[in-house]
Amino acid sequence: MQTQHKTEHSRLAHMPISLFAIVMGLAGLTIATQKAEHVWQFTHLFSNILLAVTALTYAVILGFYSLKIIKHKTDVIQEFYHPIRMSFFPASSIGLILLSIATLPVSQNIALVLWTIGSSVQLMFTLIILSHWIHHDQLQIQHSTPAWFIPIVGNILVPVAGVELGMTEISWFFYSIGLIMWLPLQAILLNRFFFHPMMPEKLLPTLFILIAPPAVGFISWLKLHHGELDALAHMLYYFALFITLLMVVQFKHFKKVGFALPWWAYSFPVAAITIASMIMLEKIGGDFFNAISIVLYVLLITLLSLLILKTLIAIKNKKICVPE
Repeated sequence: MQTQHKTEHSRLAHMPISLFAIVMGLAGLTIATQKAEHVWQFTHLFSNILLAVTALTYAVILGFYSLKIIKHKTDVIQEFYHPIRMSFFPASSIGLILLSIATLPVSQNIALVLWTIGSSVQLMFTLIILSHWIHHDQLQIQHSTPAWFIPIVGNILVPVAGVELGMTEISWFFYSIGLIMWLPLQAILLNRFFFHPMMPEKLLPTLFILIAPPAVGFISWLKLHHGELDALAHMLYYFALFITLLMVVQFKHFKKVGFALPWWAYSFPVAAITIASMIMLEKIGGDFFNAISIVLYVLLITLLSLLILKTLIAIKNKKICVPE
C-alpha cells in the first residue's frame, strides 16, 4: 500500500505541462468539424460531442496539474524554467482560447469568459517568457524548437473569437505581437535547422508546429478584414500549405519516432491547415480546394484517432507522467 501511494505521488510530480497540447489537438478537431458541418451541411451532433469531450479533457488536465502545483510546487517551478518545457505552459491558455472559439456557436457569453481568461493568461505568459529569454543565462541554440512559437505566436489565435465578440482593437494588439514576432523566431529556428545538429528524435513531431503560424495567421487575418481574401491572406495560406507539403515529404523521418507526448504536436497544426483550406473552399470554391479539404479532414480524424488510442495505451501501461 505504501509503495502504491509513493508511485501515485511520483506520477503526479512528473505530470508534464505538455499534456495541455492534447486539448489543443482536440479543440482543433472540434473547430474543424464545426467548419466541415457548415461547408458540407452535416448535422451538428458530432461537433457538440467533441466540444464536450474537449472541455472535459481540459478540466481533468487542469485539475490534476493544479493539484501538482499545490503538492509539488518545486517541480512546477523547475519545469517552468526548463529551457524547452517552459514553452508549453501557454498551451493551457491557448486551450482556453480554442475552447472559446469552439463555444461561440453555442453561447457567446461562455465564449467571452473563456476568451477573456485565455487571452489575459496568454499575455501574461508572453511577457514572462519573453522577459526570461531576454535576461537568460543558460539558453543555447540547441534549446530552440518549434515549441517556441507557442508562447509568442499563440497570440495570433486571439482574433478568431475576439472579433466576433466585439473585441477588435484588442484582437489587433494580440495579432500584431504574434505575427511580427513570428518572423524573427522563424529565422532563429531555420538557423538552428540548417547550421546545427537536429533536435532529438523525440522532438521531431514539433516540426509540424511550423504550419500553425501562417495557417492561423490566415484565419485571423480574414476575421480582422471581414472576410476579404486579399494578397496577404493568399500569401499566408499558401505558405502554410507549402510547409504542410514540406512535412509530408519528410514522412520517413517522422515514422521512425516512437510514440510519446510530443506526437500531439502533429494535431493542432493539421487542424489549422484543414480549417484554412475549408475557408479557401468557401471563398474560392473549385475541385482543388474541395479535394484538399476532404483529404486533410480525413487525415485529421485518422491522426486524432491514432493519438487518442496511443495515449490511452500509454496511460494504461503507465508510460506517461514518468521521469524522462
